[in-house]
Amino acid sequence: MRPLDPRVPSGPIELKWDKHRFEMKLVNPANKRKYTVLMVGSGLAGASAAATLSELGYNVKCFFFHDSPRRAHSIAAQGGINAAKNYRNDGDSIYRLFYDTVKGGDFRSREANVYRLAQTSVEIIDQCVAQGVPFAREYGGLLANRSFGGAQVSRTFYARGQTGQQLLLGAYQQLEKEVARGGVTVYPRTEMLDLIVVDGQARGIVTRDMVTGKISSHLGDAVVLGTGGYGNVFYLSTNAKGCNATAIWRAHKRGAAFANPCFTQIHPTCIPVSGEYQSKLTLMSESLRNDGRVWVPKKQGDKRRPDQIPEGERDYFLERKYPSFGNLAPRDIASRAAKEACDQGLGVGERGLGVYLDFGDAIKRLGDQTIRERYGNLFEMYQRITDENPFEAPMRIYPAVHYTMGGLWVDYNLMSTIPGLHVIGEANFSDHGANRLGASALMQGLADGYFVLPATIGDYLASSKPDRLDTSHPDVRRVEADVSDQTRKLLSIKGKRTVDSFHRELGKLMWDYCGMARNAAGLQTALRLIPELRAEFWRDVNVPGSDAELNQALEKAGRVADFLELGELMCVDALHREESCGGHFREEYQTEDGEALRNDDLFAYVAAWEYTGPGQPEHLHREPLAFEHVALAQRSYK
Repeated sequence: MRPLDPRVPSGPIELKWDKHRFEMKLVNPANKRKYTVLMVGSGLAGASAAATLSELGYNVKCFFFHDSPRRAHSIAAQGGINAAKNYRNDGDSIYRLFYDTVKGGDFRSREANVYRLAQTSVEIIDQCVAQGVPFAREYGGLLANRSFGGAQVSRTFYARGQTGQQLLLGAYQQLEKEVARGGVTVYPRTEMLDLIVVDGQARGIVTRDMVTGKISSHLGDAVVLGTGGYGNVFYLSTNAKGCNATAIWRAHKRGAAFANPCFTQIHPTCIPVSGEYQSKLTLMSESLRNDGRVWVPKKQGDKRRPDQIPEGERDYFLERKYPSFGNLAPRDIASRAAKEACDQGLGVGERGLGVYLDFGDAIKRLGDQTIRERYGNLFEMYQRITDENPFEAPMRIYPAVHYTMGGLWVDYNLMSTIPGLHVIGEANFSDHGANRLGASALMQGLADGYFVLPATIGDYLASSKPDRLDTSHPDVRRVEADVSDQTRKLLSIKGKRTVDSFHRELGKLMWDYCGMARNAAGLQTALRLIPELRAEFWRDVNVPGSDAELNQALEKAGRVADFLELGELMCVDALHREESCGGHFREEYQTEDGEALRNDDLFAYVAAWEYTGPGQPEHLHREPLAFEHVALAQRSYK
């Protein structure tokens, strides 16, 4: 693996990105059509990058396992997208967005990347408005803003509770324009199963046609992964069932360092688990905490209906514990506070794993119609799932796995430790540290896709000038053979347990020992049990059908095999990081009042793990983090 070099440009932080864009090498417009870029993923990051690279003149091949890019999980994002436009004139600025993001990430992100994200945010809104994205507007026609967690200004642009869908449709129409022009070739229902590395450079991917089962190799001059996060390692999460880590994990096994895998985000506002055989959880947008108040009964085991509990017998615990931010405390803090209340026996619902999100005061103050305009589709979704009307009774919510801040390590140019392999959006680790603020995922995905990657990938192509390559190359054949061998192995086991049973068991291990709270004893238990479960998987999994047809059991088996390895690395990373920061909460390391206690002297670094071979412990590399503009301090939202 090449040494970790973040390649952060010199100079004042507000000038780094402009200076870097000037200093990078360029590809002549006439030469861009000579290069082929392979884009894996068609969500916000992937679709925006594929379309923009094609507009610049590159040949782009875009691979995705859905039947249409419109089905990418970006469509599920609800609440909004941050940008430092300061339309409300409430004190926002690029520097404040930068500051809030570094602080919100508990000082475990790279300052230069975060400042560039804040700079780029203002361009994203202009780009999306030009595409026709129907952002909410004030009565006079100006774009509307609302607040999100971890900020004291209103900087979140939104389209009701469907912001991700509308942004994805904007990127999708731009992508389809380029498909019609001939600049982008799309490969739907196609899953990347391995990365082709030739002479140390990423040169292609091996894919499986999910309809026919055909294994193919695709070659190019650079590879970009925009395949999302790995939250489904927990089995129950707010992610779509198809979301997986196969692309980034198999790239990791070919030499791409995996950074901060234990940094996973638990979202505080999700519909609670309702049964043992549930396969997915549903997000309720953080935007609801603008008008909804979070509370539990003050008395343990209080089973009265919420409307029968007087105001004086309710504990609005976020408002009590964090008066400066109240119900808009950051996600990691709000999630732990909800868990703490339930652990004390104050939880609501049949299982006692829930807290109330109450809109009664807002409805009295603003009226039904205003609340309906702001959150109508979210209220409707909640009622359809729970058969409870939020206009008449509080929502019941509980934290759930939602996002992963860890991912493949990338430098300032979004390139991994494998030259030529670029990683964008949630698939990389770069911008959010140990905790992502709400409404920042869409911001990062579109910043990477529309603005950052199109500027930086040309520097790699102009500098490396990759040689021509064809599929007869021995390295290409070898990777193809590896993919075929694993497929045959999975089909040949013919055991007694389903893939889902293994996934569910792994997910419970991860939630119990590497979830909202971790400790050394639990992590050591997980590190004993996960290898045992993995060995049983390869001995007793049952994958029916063949590899020459549509076979969803085979698809899931490959993904769960990867989760069984990634889950172990997450626990290794969590055990080694002897501190609490953001979403990584080690019970041994907390302040007197139960907040996360960092250890900046020993752990102010990015943990980048190198794969060393089957059955071998991964090797830890450290990228030190320097904080020159936001002073290290204990986070406080009180």
